[in-house]
Amino acid sequence: MNQSTTAQLYNRPVLYIRSLVFWIFSIANTLIMALPVLGFSLFSYRLAAASAKIWARLNLLALRVFCNLSCEVEGQDNVPEKGCIVLSKHQSTWETYFLYSTLPNCAFVAKKSLLWIPIFGWAIAALKFIMIDRSSGRTAVVQMIEQARDRLSHNISIVVFPEGTRMRPGADTNYRIGGAAIAEQTGADVLPVAVNSGEYWPRMGFIKWPGKISVRIGPTISSEGKSAATIMRETETWIEGEMAKITDTNRFPY
Repeated sequence: MNQSTTAQLYNRPVLYIRSLVFWIFSIANTLIMALPVLGFSLFSYRLAAASAKIWARLNLLALRVFCNLSCEVEGQDNVPEKGCIVLSKHQSTWETYFLYSTLPNCAFVAKKSLLWIPIFGWAIAALKFIMIDRSSGRTAVVQMIEQARDRLSHNISIVVFPEGTRMRPGADTNYRIGGAAIAEQTGADVLPVAVNSGEYWPRMGFIKWPGKISVRIGPTISSEGKSAATIMRETETWIEGEMAKITDTNRFPY
């Protein structure tokens, strides 16, 4: 659906209002669901994680109800039961909701500054997210690998956005070696994920455009006997191959 077609069905004031309603709901949802996450984390990671999954699913439901934004997924059966390294395309906040609600157990690699956000920062710390200082260079990678090894030992998958930040649809790729280095050092399989969420939830935009996000979950990529560079190359090749199939940079010329 292109923008002219969308404009015939939805005008911008309505889309702004729907998106505003979603954000109000999302903030309230975060404030409310942080309480059981923090409370349960004192004695049970599983209960804390289960509460966080409810938070993520409620946000996805709110997007469907308020913004008419849903998704279609291929490769759901490729998600392993055991912990793995998830390397995912990152175009919006949407995939953080989706991945947390879909994976059996997971922890994201995220920037350390998020810990300063009241309530939200406390909750992600309680959920065993791996927080790194990107300015630390190689030290950050070493710390990331050590913490990832601990999470994997508890069957918690590690989610890494290899491009480091949200990327505009169609932008030049900028894959970094960190996630592949974790796979090389831990021997864990890599689960590649392609997603075109940025076409509906623009990186710097407020409106959540109605439509259906495409998600492609690939077969796991073995890291056994491979260098980080090889793992990264295989992962990038698969993800970008799928992105070429699901990307429409003319969908919304924002």
